[in-house]
Amino acid sequence: MSPRPPRAERLQKVIARSGLASRRVADSMIQDGRVIVDGQTAIPGQRVDPVRAEVLVDRVPLPVDPGLVYYLLHKPLGVISTTDDPHGRTPVVDLVPPLPKVYPVGRLDADSTGLLLLTNDGSFANLIAHPSSGITKTYEVLVRGNPSRADLSRLRHGVELADGPAVPVAVRRIGAATGRSHLELTMAEGRNREVRRLCAAAGYPVIRLHRVAIGALRDRALKPGEWRNLEVTEVRAFHRARKVHHGGTPR
Repeated sequence: MSPRPPRAERLQKVIARSGLASRRVADSMIQDGRVIVDGQTAIPGQRVDPVRAEVLVDRVPLPVDPGLVYYLLHKPLGVISTTDDPHGRTPVVDLVPPLPKVYPVGRLDADSTGLLLLTNDGSFANLIAHPSSGITKTYEVLVRGNPSRADLSRLRHGVELADGPAVPVAVRRIGAATGRSHLELTMAEGRNREVRRLCAAAGYPVIRLHRVAIGALRDRALKPGEWRNLEVTEVRAFHRARKVHHGGTPR
């Protein structure tokens, strides 16, 4: 039996199904030359295969494949950022729908909590995970000790670790108590236990670590173990952030 030919659909219907705009608005976008399909400016009435087509609106990628999913999860304590575990610990994929099969983007250690993305979109996962994209991760960290202003300044300038220098994008104190401090650290990389090693090397061991943001994405309403679908505008915001980081000029 010959392979089934791709199913083409009207472009405005594909855009509307993504959630970006209504069919009428999508049609106006196409007529105004704001939509590009596979490198060519789209034309009214054009039909595309949503699984294979690369669609850009205002020069920013728009996911149109109906099979792609993007989950934002609040990872609880003790859950591991893998798809399975031979030691019987709970993997993050057990907290989201079993189908379609998804993978965590990056990782949070079992003893860390906070926001984690899961998806079956490999290109999107690479965008989030690769340092060259400029997608930062922000953590609220409870540490032992009360670093002085000079200590925080040294922390901002980075610490040499065994696998190279660790330099935060930003560091600030957000609270303090006797013998403990709450810090907020923003990192450009996601090396193994980097924040914990950085703070320990500076003399302030981590007691608790919680990721509060991935890029500009925050969601304090999600409780531990809860998840939600990303809005299409949130997915596109990551693509837009990458373009800006690389000197692009999204309209």
